[in-house]
Amino acid sequence: MNYQHIKLYHYPLTRSARVKWLLHECVGNDFEIEKVSLYEGVQYQPSFLQKNPNHGVPVLEITLTNGEKKTMFESGAMLSFLADSFPQKNLAPPPEAFSLQRADYLQMLHFGGSWMDMMLWQIRIHKHVLPDAEKDERTVDRYMTKLTAEVEPQLVKRLCQNTYICGDHFTAADCVIGHNIIWAKSYGLCTDEVLTKYLSTLSSRWAFQQAFSDAAEFQAQAPESSVANGQFIG
Repeated sequence: MNYQHIKLYHYPLTRSARVKWLLHECVGNDFEIEKVSLYEGVQYQPSFLQKNPNHGVPVLEITLTNGEKKTMFESGAMLSFLADSFPQKNLAPPPEAFSLQRADYLQMLHFGGSWMDMMLWQIRIHKHVLPDAEKDERTVDRYMTKLTAEVEPQLVKRLCQNTYICGDHFTAADCVIGHNIIWAKSYGLCTDEVLTKYLSTLSSRWAFQQAFSDAAEFQAQAPESSVANGQFIG
């Protein structure tokens, strides 16, 4: 991709971390990062809503060398786009021709970015984001059970056979699955030693270390004084 500038709107350890990770894999440090103060309600300001009407991170702004600009706000789409835009990095099976490897890669990329992500998000909002009167512990229990009974065995089975989620080669799908496992572990999930070993392998990568170097800045619980309280509707 012939780009002039790439900018990522980011909050530590959230979905934007998976995009930050892949950007480091693709372009090193050659991109701009702007931290979005979610608990200060920056994501609800009109200027930010023009970038992402869904009031969240990540947001990716790409400026090409010819001046064309594109703004993206779906992390899974960003991962797919970036991996295909830098084919020399070999972060995805090539899209030019049909292959079972490409099909499997896309399946796991979207599985991580939709099905698994959805369950983790429901756990998060009912534990840390919604007002107490709207939290539902039954929802938390339901998705924790589903993750443990249905999702984790699929991941363990794959990783018992291969080093990475789609085989013995690292791909962009590992960025979303790896991030989700970190997220799940914060709720006491994904404790199988196979998944722990997988994270250890991922964490040895320079780009991973760069992506999560700010993880200590993450706050799970919104402060009572947060101006974002009362604006979030799920």
